[in-house]
Amino acid sequence: MDIRLDSQRAVVTGGAAGLGLVVAETLAGAGATTFVCDVDPVAVGALPSHLQGATVDVAEAEAVAAWLDPIAADGVDILVNNAGPAGPTAPVEEIDPAEWRKCVEAALSGQFYCARRVVPAMKAQGGGAIINITSTAGRMGMPNRSPYVAAKFGVVGLTKTWAMELGRNNIRVNAIAPGSIIGQRVDRVIGAHSRVEGISLEVAHAMYVQGTSMATFVTPQEVADLVLYLAGPSGRHVSGQVIGVDGHTETLFPRFPRS
Repeated sequence: MDIRLDSQRAVVTGGAAGLGLVVAETLAGAGATTFVCDVDPVAVGALPSHLQGATVDVAEAEAVAAWLDPIAADGVDILVNNAGPAGPTAPVEEIDPAEWRKCVEAALSGQFYCARRVVPAMKAQGGGAIINITSTAGRMGMPNRSPYVAAKFGVVGLTKTWAMELGRNNIRVNAIAPGSIIGQRVDRVIGAHSRVEGISLEVAHAMYVQGTSMATFVTPQEVADLVLYLAGPSGRHVSGQVIGVDGHTETLFPRFPRS
């Protein structure tokens, strides 16, 4: 299926590295003029010239407005709410409230801050697509990841609510729930979990794999391909959905490895 987004304007948060960068490149490759923000100025500085980057912390409502308002003045067709830190890995009683706020503000409030700046433009132009990145953790829970899980459950709630609220304006809103995505981020998460659980890195990694029916991790491109489908004309009547790209997660981080 050849999906084209020529003349479309797309915004991707957390788009200078990892999954966000693959999503941004995929949308740009389909013809969309693509605007990217990221909290890491070094990564933003390394973006290719066809991606229009800015250093923005989506946890800051004023910074989001300063970045998005000039873009939205010329229209926004696609918003991909991808930004959000993994947050701390620790038992609930050991989590610093400052770390809680940092994670939830970026991973949940940041999606709200971005949506509220682009929705008026989408309404004025007669439609658009908002794609929120949640997680399988946002449907199942996960031990020792309270802030991240709370934020991702919240993203599902926002997705369902915005789909109801904006459907009459021809704005479709969906969430994608990736499983473990191959890359440095999941490696760091697994490493932190192995330390908290007091098990080897190899055993922790095996537990993540064994938690899925297909016993697999996913690639960033697989998630980006679903973003492209939902953003394009083939997804014009898909809204209010939370779609997993995860090999079917049965359980997140099983407490004992299978024999």
